Amino acid sequence: MLVFELVETNRADRARLPSASDEADTCGVEFVNEENVAHVLAAMPDEDILERTAAEFALLADPTRLRILYALSFHELCVCDLSRVLGRSMPATSQQLQRLRREGVVKCRMQGKLAYYRLESPTLERAVCEAFARHQERSR
Repeated sequence: MLVFELVETNRADRARLPSASDEADTCGVEFVNEENVAHVLAAMPDEDILERTAAEFALLADPTRLRILYALSFHELCVCDLSRVLGRSMPATSQQLQRLRREGVVKCRMQGKLAYYRLESPTLERAVCEAFARHQERSR
């Protein structure tokens, strides 16, 4: 059984209703589909999972880390290779890699004196590649 709630606005509320240019951004009346809301709330992850996911996606807010993730989407690279790709010093590159490693997004393996990194998060790999592809399409 579907339950809907339709709330009429009073005269004072109507004076604050959005202009025609804002209509696409908000509802003109409050109409809640309780079944849809209940379904979404039941599926909503708990706060801990939301926080960890937000932290993972926050890693994408830095252009240097984005470039690292994009480079690693091709194949495993050592810090020397990544430094060259980024045009940054090895310590600056290592600092960003440490942050990515702490969040579990990349994994490091040593081969002699070389530190090789690879992506460990298929979610972020897809997000980065899809975002770049979308923006490249828009710039054409």
